[in-house]
Amino acid sequence: MITIGVNMNLKDMVKGGQKVRISFYSRGSLWYITENGFEFPVPVSNRTEVGNATFLAEDKAIYFMRYIRKHIQFLDDAKAEAMKRS
Repeated sequence: MITIGVNMNLKDMVKGGQKVRISFYSRGSLWYITENGFEFPVPVSNRTEVGNATFLAEDKAIYFMRYIRKHIQFLDDAKAEAMKRS
C-alpha cells in the first residue's frame, strides 16, 4: 500500500464516528476529504449510481467506505504501474 502524506488505512479513516466533508466538485465528481486529509472522488453524474441521494457538506466517513476503498485501490494500482515502468 502507498502513502501520500496521510495514513491510508481505511479503518483508521472511518472509525470512531469520523467525518468527511466536501472539498470541491470537478468533472462529475464530488471530492471529499477525510479528517486525516485523504481526498477521494464520489461520482455523481451517473443517475443510476446515485439515484436520489443527498450529498451533505459533512457526513459520517463510514458511509463513504466504498468510495475511499476504490480510490485507495486506484492509487495502489497507479503506483504499481509506475514502478513497472521505472
